[in-house]
Amino acid sequence: MCVLGLGYVGLPTAAVLATVGRRVAGVDLRRDILDTINAGRIHIVEPELDALVRAAVAAGTLRAVPEPVPAATFLICVPTPITPDHLPDLRHVEAAAHAIVPALRPGCLVVLESTVPPGTLRELVAPIITRSGLVPGREVFLAHAPERVLPGAVLREVVENERIVGGLTDACTARCADFYETFVRAAVHRCGAEVAELSKLAENAFRDVNIAFANELANVCARLGLDVWEVIRLANRHPRVQILRPGPGVGGHCIAVDPWFIAAAAPQDTPLIQAARQVNDQRPERVLGQVRQLAARLRRPKVACLGLTYKPDIDDLRESPALHIAQALAADPGLELSVVEPHLQRSPIDGVPLVNLSDALAAADILVILVAHRQFRHLRPDQLLHLMVVDPVGLLSSRS
Repeated sequence: MCVLGLGYVGLPTAAVLATVGRRVAGVDLRRDILDTINAGRIHIVEPELDALVRAAVAAGTLRAVPEPVPAATFLICVPTPITPDHLPDLRHVEAAAHAIVPALRPGCLVVLESTVPPGTLRELVAPIITRSGLVPGREVFLAHAPERVLPGAVLREVVENERIVGGLTDACTARCADFYETFVRAAVHRCGAEVAELSKLAENAFRDVNIAFANELANVCARLGLDVWEVIRLANRHPRVQILRPGPGVGGHCIAVDPWFIAAAAPQDTPLIQAARQVNDQRPERVLGQVRQLAARLRRPKVACLGLTYKPDIDDLRESPALHIAQALAADPGLELSVVEPHLQRSPIDGVPLVNLSDALAAADILVILVAHRQFRHLRPDQLLHLMVVDPVGLLSSRS
């Protein structure tokens, strides 16, 4: 089989399939990624993935190649970002579909795992695939099976999470479901392509809206001088209330992006989804305002940011609000910035060093806790006595 895209979803999926009896060719455009994987190493941080890739490469069941090769099954796992004006950017999906056309043979299964707007499989991918001369639904089978994995737990979730598969036809759906049932240990739900596409977007939009409520509540508490963590803790004592945790914003390749795909499909019918996106997108500026208010009390203060990734205990910087905040502080000539990010080898911000936690605490005037990494959870009150602290993730409040 052939997996297109060897990133946070494609590589773990390819590695899992390579260990359950399949011979997998993974496709990526970056030569450094191909070389790394073919050497039995990985270019991302994901628990236990290094051992799985090393074993699969050594066994000859996984190899990385620059272009698709003939296979019975093709999985498209390429990125689907948004444009600056919040429209879906499907150029990677389009390019992947074009790339597999020469490798298609009668009976092939083509699965789009990338998260996409409703209609993408039918209106974008299918017309490209027909250029192979094969008829979708009869000679080639097309389906959407959106990935549903959590970075940091991908290897487990690839096989344990329930899956949704939606084909262009009933025959496509059945063929795709049969494939996933060979390695997924949970239920595989069958539907049409557009339902599958929208269901994945609905999952992430639901979470985004609920996070926006928590973030808006944090904004209200800041204005009223109240402790949002105490308010949420007490509100959640109600048996039918479960308010999520606020933070410095929403990041990652899913929750910060996917709601815009729904909004693009039905802009007049999504005021709530669009409002939630605006609330969450504005949160980094709220945090920056808190930092700047404290910095104004000092002459060229030293600021240390803890965490740059979009969520705890991973190395993923995609759409990270923590990174946005740190970059904005780095551009302020009135302060001196350092960052602590244990999951990165080098700083992604020019001129701003990565330092260890002890050095950051010793040197800083203002501490900004942006990601609740496991390494930060042992902070002691006596280490913070001389610091002004901004804690939008509630790392310190969670221990009270």
